[in-house]
Amino acid sequence: MAAKANDVKTASAADAVALDPAALGVLLDGEYREIRDHVRALLERPELSPATPGLSREEHRERVLGQLRTLTGEGVSQYGFPVALGGRGGPGPSVAVFETLAFGDLSLLVKFGVQFGLFGGALLSLGTDDHHERFARPAMTLELPGCFAMTETGHGSNVQAIGTTATYDAAAAEFVIDTPDDSARKDYIGNAARDGRAAVVFAQLDVGGEQHGVHALVVPIRDAKGRPQAGVEIEDCGEKLGLNGVDNGRLRFTAVRVPRVALLNRYGDVSADGVYSSSINDPNKRFFTMLGTLVRGRVSVAGGALSATKVALALAVRYGSRRRQFGAPGQPETVLLDYRMHQRRLLPALATTYALHCAQQDLTAELQRSASDPAFGDEDQRRLEAHAAGLKAIATWHATATIQTCREACGGAGYLAANRLAALKADTDVFTTFEGDNTVLLQLVGKSLLTGYRDHVGDLDPLGLVGFVAGQAFEAVAERTAVRELIGRLADDLIPGREDEHDLRSRDYHLGLFRWREHHIVSGVARRIKRGVDAQLDPWDVFNGCQDHVIAAAHAHVDRVVLESFAAAVERCPDAGVAAVLAELCDLHALATIERERGWYQEHGRISSTRSKAITRVVNQLCADLRPIARELVEAFGIPGTALGAPVAGS
Repeated sequence: MAAKANDVKTASAADAVALDPAALGVLLDGEYREIRDHVRALLERPELSPATPGLSREEHRERVLGQLRTLTGEGVSQYGFPVALGGRGGPGPSVAVFETLAFGDLSLLVKFGVQFGLFGGALLSLGTDDHHERFARPAMTLELPGCFAMTETGHGSNVQAIGTTATYDAAAAEFVIDTPDDSARKDYIGNAARDGRAAVVFAQLDVGGEQHGVHALVVPIRDAKGRPQAGVEIEDCGEKLGLNGVDNGRLRFTAVRVPRVALLNRYGDVSADGVYSSSINDPNKRFFTMLGTLVRGRVSVAGGALSATKVALALAVRYGSRRRQFGAPGQPETVLLDYRMHQRRLLPALATTYALHCAQQDLTAELQRSASDPAFGDEDQRRLEAHAAGLKAIATWHATATIQTCREACGGAGYLAANRLAALKADTDVFTTFEGDNTVLLQLVGKSLLTGYRDHVGDLDPLGLVGFVAGQAFEAVAERTAVRELIGRLADDLIPGREDEHDLRSRDYHLGLFRWREHHIVSGVARRIKRGVDAQLDPWDVFNGCQDHVIAAAHAHVDRVVLESFAAAVERCPDAGVAAVLAELCDLHALATIERERGWYQEHGRISSTRSKAITRVVNQLCADLRPIARELVEAFGIPGTALGAPVAGS
């Protein structure tokens, strides 16, 4: 028998309505449902199913390349390209495609993302009409397989300091690309080891001895027969923890010459006689504007991580719904999902996945608006970049933790390669560090909070940040979170011994605590920086000393944004039955998060120990309430059958 809840019973959505997964699925798919259904139908085809365990690296790579050709032939690549080039979409549709492909083989997902998102996206975002016709159009049809060569062995996240050089030779009207040392070697470049023929190479631009910062150029790396071009050295990165269907490689350039038109010149150009010009005079602003156009990659990675998480949860919930173990004497063995701890393992993670899904939908809508709304300004763009950075970090960490939990929840069966969880673990592990290391991304989010999305947010120099914040009153920084009035509203939580539980399911209560936490941490960071500067400490030491505090502020900010997105989705849901289910999931996500952070809340006088215990009781009750519809909740994700064709999932 299931462990009985020692909780105050409340009316639940599961008691009131039989959940229709299809109705919930329509809501989850949003405005791009037709696109998602197109990709789902393709993933049901045997040739696009996840790779069979045991393939060699070369076999896996060949299979993934064939799958990529199939998707291209079916027009899937066109969703990320404008109609003028023969495409049929924009950033929103392309993210929807990426999220849906992530139900299948993640090597195919990454190969697709490199070709059409990174390589194609850089050509579209950083190039002009000539580049679009010359390079982006054949990239869309896979006629020109390409790479995105930004990361270097010695520089990682610090793109502004990369070492590759592009020196303009005015006499020949050519750029000369060089790798000065091993630290400047382009590393971990998808499509480079085997299939790529060209690369968008990021390099330090030198024109007439004057440095103009990082720019991007299109550089051929192989000829039509697949042989490396003169001056280009290509090395295979070899076996990886996961994603071995992707041919990651290393690139070195020795006096590689490309014509002047190879420069992707939307933000900076060089005339034939060697005169540099740009519509953005400030080098820092120009650099971060260029990188900002590539924000779609981070939005896509967040969505892909969530889809992989959904697959893991679907496998674990289906297994837990039929696997029996132990039980009361003389009674049949108990289904795993009837145990309180099994519910605790899976259902709060499921609720948070729904919350992150809603935040991802809102972020994708903003990304689409950035490409279609002329009124989308610089501050909007800064906010989009910060939200994309924060959600990518939290969603990929959530994927890593949840997939591990699902593996454990399936016991030894989860350890078998045939059951997909091993591949999901291995293939998503790198999501926490590609498209930006998560800790660095949260640092960017924290700085955006402290600078109010001003131009300074783009400058990762801690000295500039410290100087800026020290020049502001910390009260003004805190005020931007717009939650001072919540201090009074939440003061009654300081009452020792309070036992009332009537408002623990109140959305205002949840939002109030999340907002207050963000407000308190952000203002605390500002105070620490100001105290350090007032004490005439070294600005670098001031920032380094509170770096953990900056990350905590960013995490609290993203938590608040995610909860607000989920709450808004509940409010606008047109189906009362579905809305009731979403409300319970939102309650579970909010209270499980507060429970996770209850030490902080108690340290800061926001909840009493009695209330902390009450929160745990309500979390337990919510898990029990949602348990009867757990399978329907994962079926609503619309995961193709081929992606769930693992023995652990049952029928």
